Amino acid sequence: MSSNPSLSENSPHLLVLGMGGTIAGLAPNPEENPLQYQAGQVGVDALVAHVQSMVPERVKLVSRQLANINSRNLTDAHLTMLGLAVKEALLDATVKGIVVTHGTDTIEETGLFLQVTCGKLAQTQSKRIILTGAMLPSNAPGADGPSNLLDALCWASTSIDNCPGGIYAVMDGRGCMAIDLAKRHATALNAPLQDAPSSSVGLINPSWLSGIKAVQAAWNEDLPIPQEGEWPWVEILTSHAGARPETITRWLGSAVQGFVLAGSGQGGFHDAWVKPLDQAMTQGIALVRTTRTGAGATLQNIPEVDALGCRASGLLTAPRARIALQLALNAAKRANKAAKPLTWQDFFARIADLPEIR
Repeated sequence: MSSNPSLSENSPHLLVLGMGGTIAGLAPNPEENPLQYQAGQVGVDALVAHVQSMVPERVKLVSRQLANINSRNLTDAHLTMLGLAVKEALLDATVKGIVVTHGTDTIEETGLFLQVTCGKLAQTQSKRIILTGAMLPSNAPGADGPSNLLDALCWASTSIDNCPGGIYAVMDGRGCMAIDLAKRHATALNAPLQDAPSSSVGLINPSWLSGIKAVQAAWNEDLPIPQEGEWPWVEILTSHAGARPETITRWLGSAVQGFVLAGSGQGGFHDAWVKPLDQAMTQGIALVRTTRTGAGATLQNIPEVDALGCRASGLLTAPRARIALQLALNAAKRANKAAKPLTWQDFFARIADLPEIR
């Protein structure tokens, strides 16, 4: 649906895709308690209309509602729908850039997903896809959604020449690559990119830009988007004091295809899990280790040598590593059908071993 009735979708425009979230939320008593609210209540057309007068006249906007959910309820089907919509828009010559309004709770999963499935296409099409959201509902005093949306629209437009096409995120006046998103604070206005390598949306940092180009140079091929029923079943398990082997063994009779292990310290896991995880790998269940600490890289063969069926996550958080493993397992399944000798580890390494932006 067009946010401007006089604008045809056949005219050059920016496309705003609405997924819901706090940016579309409403609080019953915003003056008294703005953090007690319901997400996904305001349509994306209304969000765009609220900032329309502040957007330069040359920037034409079209909005489309894909979902209107609390992002904690994001599903595989939502990701498939969004990925296909983004790919379609990237191939549409009338779409000059894309903004996705999204809840912050799972924005890091969506950022990883879009980079891995659409990042190369965005680069070759010279278009920017910008994820944005809010930490305050739309009717809260000082709501951050409108300013974040305006910044995202600016960055998605063709007026910024020094930032290449790709998948980005904008919040609280700063931008980062969407693959670096990680929500590590419950309430801060910049929570999803608080620790991500970033730059001011008003003045692009040259060293950050050089890091982006290094990542993009290393990303040679997008992985396929799984169809709704194709997503591999992958769970996140957290190692902790008093961990029991039953945490693993009770999964072994299920159809689960992978575990992401959020380990202590450098990604280690409790000794009680060693034997059942060996059994899991024998059954063909994929294992990825990451750290529950929230920062730092999980390195292969550190602190102990990894088994052949286990792979370290690099800089990926557990939520991002889970999406990466799902996409790697799906890509490996398709590659095997095509008789290419590639494993899920091969595809996962393409994601986890990308250059780090400093």
